[in-house]
Amino acid sequence: MPDGTVLELVETIPAESEGRRPTRAKARKRALDILYEADLRELPAAEVLAAHRAENDPPVREFTVELVEGVEAHRSELDGLIAAHLASGWTLERMPRVDRNLARMAAYELLHTGTPHDVTLSEAITLCQELSTEDSPAFLNGLLSALLAQGDQAPL
Repeated sequence: MPDGTVLELVETIPAESEGRRPTRAKARKRALDILYEADLRELPAAEVLAAHRAENDPPVREFTVELVEGVEAHRSELDGLIAAHLASGWTLERMPRVDRNLARMAAYELLHTGTPHDVTLSEAITLCQELSTEDSPAFLNGLLSALLAQGDQAPL
């Protein structure tokens, strides 16, 4: 620009634009679908994931595999952390299935991947708004924020 001002262009992609989602958002949604199905059918998530990979319609993205396998591998740890941050009288089993599995997936992503925390929180809340109850996004946000705050104070 003539006056020496530098413009910075920032591209933002909405979570849903004419039915389209960014690739990693699609992978998160698919991972949540697989975790939810496994929970509902009381099957190991790895078994449900394998069936979806064999079917391959639509193809299962690598990030979906990473999330599902990560949640499965760290499930005891994740469930313990989530349970420790629930309000008195609440248990993991009392949570709606979608919220429980979304909390597990987001907690895994926050604690075990290099994804920026704000991205993970935003994506989790967006999925929660789309798929769960009216009160669930605020609940999930509080739960995940408490997990992050704990992480700032002591190793998770």
